[in-house]
Amino acid sequence: MMDAILGNIIWMIAITIGGALISWSVHFVPVGGAPAAMAQATGIGTGTVQLAAGAGLTGLVSAGFMMNVTDNLALILASGAVGAMIMIAVTMIVGTWVYVYGVGCVPSSAKVKYDPFTKYRQDLYVSQGTEGHGLPTVSFVSGVIGAALGGIGGSLVYYSLIEVGMSVGLQGSGVTNSVTGNALVAVAAIFAIGIFFVNAVIPSYNIGGTIEGFHDPKFKKWPKAVISSLIATLLCAIVAVIAIAQLGGI
Repeated sequence: MMDAILGNIIWMIAITIGGALISWSVHFVPVGGAPAAMAQATGIGTGTVQLAAGAGLTGLVSAGFMMNVTDNLALILASGAVGAMIMIAVTMIVGTWVYVYGVGCVPSSAKVKYDPFTKYRQDLYVSQGTEGHGLPTVSFVSGVIGAALGGIGGSLVYYSLIEVGMSVGLQGSGVTNSVTGNALVAVAAIFAIGIFFVNAVIPSYNIGGTIEGFHDPKFKKWPKAVISSLIATLLCAIVAVIAIAQLGGI
């Protein structure tokens, strides 16, 4: 058991870094929750856990497909990032259509007087008693950045778990040293999904409700969540390595 842990220190570090990236990425994604669903706050009308898991799992699936054709880590991480970015971007675009054409409100931020990108004034369009509404440009850009980080983090976790499985061979389950082994892929995916949810819940407590993106004052809290996620993900990495090593008969 200790040999398996010591022999996979590099991949455990990579898993930990991936978990921290997932945690950091949540702070970029504009989360509105129930208030946003009623157009009383900016962001997507659902919670941090759903958005982080959605972006991360999309990135994981994209990375998994890329691993079928190459073992180049840079390409795998890029594929995961692009997949997650597309998922969040489409979600935000459709959400904007609903807000503008369905609800009839102007996307506007209550956190800044002028949008950092378009320089359009925001406070004139924020309804009284609300925290803004819709998805202004700065929130959209922030969400895409967050999705990229989440996709990279998820891809790194999945790739590292596959490498751990390859190192122990999984002879006990009859799987050969191949990245396409069904048992290996299943185990890696299970642990990757678990790490996603762990690192999606931690920043949700840190944010405490809604966040508009990197221009939101709450964004400054991210170091606390990332440090917590580093510790939590390291524990998850240790458990994952031990479990996969046991499956390999070591």
